[in-house]
Amino acid sequence: MFDIKEILTASLVLFAVIDIIGNIPLVISLRQKIGHIQSEKASIIAAVIMIGFLFLGEEILKLIGIDINSFAVAGSLVIFFLALEMILGITLYRDEAPETASVVPLAFPMIAGAGTMTSLLSLRAEFNVANIIVAILINILFVYIILKSSKLIGGWLGKSGINIIRKVFGIILLALAVKLFTANIGQLI
Repeated sequence: MFDIKEILTASLVLFAVIDIIGNIPLVISLRQKIGHIQSEKASIIAAVIMIGFLFLGEEILKLIGIDINSFAVAGSLVIFFLALEMILGITLYRDEAPETASVVPLAFPMIAGAGTMTSLLSLRAEFNVANIIVAILINILFVYIILKSSKLIGGWLGKSGINIIRKVFGIILLALAVKLFTANIGQLI
């Protein structure tokens, strides 16, 4: 039932899509704006969202009349605007300044976003569901460790280091948004 190769492959795919290392500047920025990040809650909710979507994703999207490509294009637009914020140092999205960050924007859409959801559906077509669940749990553990130590990582990098990494990863995120958009927009037209 459990296949190490499938678990490793699915873990690496999810690790690349979740890109928690690339999101460190965003996590640090959230911590600076809000003050406290609920790492445990964000990690658990992201895991529940991903596992739930693994089983019900396609049916939910079909039920509300959305195909995977539309979902991916919408996700690419969210990623695009997050990238613009990182690169330009501006704030496009303003919320009622929550006291903590857990569900939005950490658990969804940063960790369990459109790219992750689309990847889970693709993995389900190729791999055993049990192996994908193990891969999700491995990634969530890593995400939790990064979220928990983001303040320490921020201290090591300093303000200028964070700004440089933020801009570099903003450009990478922008490229990822463009790739996700172009890969799926053709299917809609």
